[in-house]
Amino acid sequence: MGQLALGKAGLLEEFQTLSRPEGQAMRILDTDGTVLRDWQPRPGDRANPEIDRGQLRDLLLGPLDVQWGRGVTEVVPGTRDGVLVRFADGRQETFDLVIGADGAWSRVRPAISSATPHYTGVTSVETSLDDVDARHPDLARLIGDGSVAVYGVNRAVVAQRNSGGHVKVYAQFRAPLDWHTNLDRHLGLNRRAGLDADVDMDAGLDLADVEAVRSSLLTLFDGWAAPVLDLLRHGAAFVHRPLYVLPVSHTWAHVPGVTLLGDAAHLMPPLGVGANLAMLEGAELAESVAAAPGDPDEAVRAFEEQMWARAGRWAKITAAGLERLVSPDPTEALALFDDVQSS
Repeated sequence: MGQLALGKAGLLEEFQTLSRPEGQAMRILDTDGTVLRDWQPRPGDRANPEIDRGQLRDLLLGPLDVQWGRGVTEVVPGTRDGVLVRFADGRQETFDLVIGADGAWSRVRPAISSATPHYTGVTSVETSLDDVDARHPDLARLIGDGSVAVYGVNRAVVAQRNSGGHVKVYAQFRAPLDWHTNLDRHLGLNRRAGLDADVDMDAGLDLADVEAVRSSLLTLFDGWAAPVLDLLRHGAAFVHRPLYVLPVSHTWAHVPGVTLLGDAAHLMPPLGVGANLAMLEGAELAESVAAAPGDPDEAVRAFEEQMWARAGRWAKITAAGLERLVSPDPTEALALFDDVQSS
């Protein structure tokens, strides 16, 4: 979907220069380090090449005039002069069409929908490794050209290679949203399991304390293979990312002059679909409006109907996928990848 959008924008050739088809490689390990699956892309396979998000953003922006730092506080449709947008700096402007492509916590969405994201029950703690080939060659070989994933009972560790020797690492687990407030009650961690003495279970975990977060994660994944734990042990910093989603069938009553796309419209689990959907929707909306200059509102209405149907299907697929990937039965994750690879 994303490559289709890039083709429509005349950017596919530049994308192919920047992207990494070898990044499609995927290796799955058991918690003891045994290699369960090792998929390598076929020669010439460019179905799902990887690209760093920053590179993709710069490619899409190109020569466009982007006004950074103008935070939106409110969008008010139906005014005499069009759709009113209020900015954080106190200014306000009116527009014929406002497109909320502003992510999970969209400031545009409240103008047309009362829906808000809800927590999935799965938390991700992100860290990263730099210059992995030189500084951690054993881990570089473990990760390979693409990604490596390890699935246990209600938890997972996933590492994905980016360009320039940079690796993103995600520790994922099922827990209440406030899991860090009481590690013993929510995650079953205690001092005997190896937490550092300076981690006070009653006071909870300070998510800004890098070493305390590292210690708690190493304890949470205690018993897993040493190389897998090294992905967490060598992480430079840790970012808490609880996973939120919008309702699977999120729609709204059409409001003239305002619409949504991407995560603002259909936030779903991060399983490789969201950015691709957003890109294709942007291209389709642009084509629809350009083709109907006399009645852009009808073009937007038709776009929304098409978006809802496709996004609803993907929201169901990714919600079911998350349930299988972070599951009480780790074989469900392996079976899911087998299904995807065979298709």
